[in-house]
Amino acid sequence: MEKKNTWETYDEKRLKKLEKVNKEYREFLDNGKTERECIDTIVNTIEAEGYRELESLIREGHTLRQGDKVYSVWMNKSIVMFQVGSKPISQGLNILGAHIDSPRLDVKQNPLYEDGGMAYLDTHYYGGVKKYQWVALPLAIHGVVVKKDGTTIELNIGENEDDPVFFVSDLLIHLAGEQLEKKAAKVIEGEALDLIVGSRPILLGQAEEEERSEKVEKHSEKDEKNTEKDEKHSDKGNKSGEGKAKEAVKAGILDILKKTYDIEEEDFISAELEIVPAGKAREAGFDRSMILAYGQDDRVCAFTSMRAMLDIKETERCVCCILVDKEEIGSVGATGMQSRFFENAVAELMNLAGEYSELNVRRCLAHSCMLSSDVSAGYDPSYASCFEKKNAAFMGCGMVFNKFTGSRGKSGSNDANAEYIAHLRKVLDDKKIVYQTAELGKVDVGGGGTIAYILALYGMNVIDCGVAVLNMHAPWEAVSKADVYETYRGYKAFAEGADL
Repeated sequence: MEKKNTWETYDEKRLKKLEKVNKEYREFLDNGKTERECIDTIVNTIEAEGYRELESLIREGHTLRQGDKVYSVWMNKSIVMFQVGSKPISQGLNILGAHIDSPRLDVKQNPLYEDGGMAYLDTHYYGGVKKYQWVALPLAIHGVVVKKDGTTIELNIGENEDDPVFFVSDLLIHLAGEQLEKKAAKVIEGEALDLIVGSRPILLGQAEEEERSEKVEKHSEKDEKNTEKDEKHSDKGNKSGEGKAKEAVKAGILDILKKTYDIEEEDFISAELEIVPAGKAREAGFDRSMILAYGQDDRVCAFTSMRAMLDIKETERCVCCILVDKEEIGSVGATGMQSRFFENAVAELMNLAGEYSELNVRRCLAHSCMLSSDVSAGYDPSYASCFEKKNAAFMGCGMVFNKFTGSRGKSGSNDANAEYIAHLRKVLDDKKIVYQTAELGKVDVGGGGTIAYILALYGMNVIDCGVAVLNMHAPWEAVSKADVYETYRGYKAFAEGADL
């Protein structure tokens, strides 16, 4: 079957809508480079569109009616959104489900050290990465530091034009003969992905003077006797100056962290800091037909799912959007799809609608339809040997359906049934949505997984559906604007019309 190039189907009016959606998408990517930032961006967006927090409705004893818009956030890293339909919730949901975590480098709990006159943050890579891709790039630090008193300090360093950036070093080509003989997986080892954060030693006299000034200021209202004791104490500290000199660069970084962010070295223990590529999402190509950005797996599907939810009209079925954490490491943990937070939210929703019982919750989930909104591998002619061309996803050919993911003999996959796919074909064709079907590479080459199999455990109909991506899991990934727009349209059509 010949794939249709989506661009050829658009008139000027449709192209203007396409550009509007993609502009909003680029802004979403720039504002949400971590799970927490995504959640903040999403909540601000949906509350402006009339969504109310589930927990506040529970406290008020609110009774749900058709058209009510409800959301619930879990641990600031996952969110579920509902729009109530005219039919009982127990008859099932139309679900869009994506993930908002992406491969990156995480800062360890005891990270800061000095070596060779430079200060480093020790990192641990998150998700499936080619480690050699993360060296010699400008990198930014995003995340939170939570102090013992509960104060949360938010960090976003490296994105503004006047911000410093950070980097992981690579070996110069002149000395890289032995390195270049290694397999790609070993060219850069995980423990070598340490972030360079400074190289300027703090002057010992400066450090001691600052320490003395702080103590004098702190005790300025006390008597002269106490001040003299402080100065003697400070003088004793001079004897330990030799120890400070050995790690003067590290001391300088700690001084900056304290003065600028009120962060002590011990505060790294309760920090969640993520190292991501610095820079904004950009239009790519002379024709500006693509978007090049970090984190498009799977924030491209998260954005289009959210945007579809905001643009749907009143529906018969209750519509749901789940945006979760931890997919890149197996959907584990309290904020991953394997957690019970989604099921608990559905139970609370049904209780507000006067429908709750354990049996009704089970009926609701079993009767639901879901698009597991996740990306697919875009066909790349430079690596054609990894794809089976007839069953590959092509950039610019619309939203992609993967009947199954998994690997080799469909291991670990959710294999959608023919009846469900036929139903989706009708829903999309009625709305003239451009779509294609694909597999994730050749049968024996590799594979991948999504959250689809987890929701399928409830017995609901699920299929993977999303956007074709080039450079997937690289620091910079590429998608087609046409595919972003067509996926948004397809998600909206599904949300409004799927009812098997």
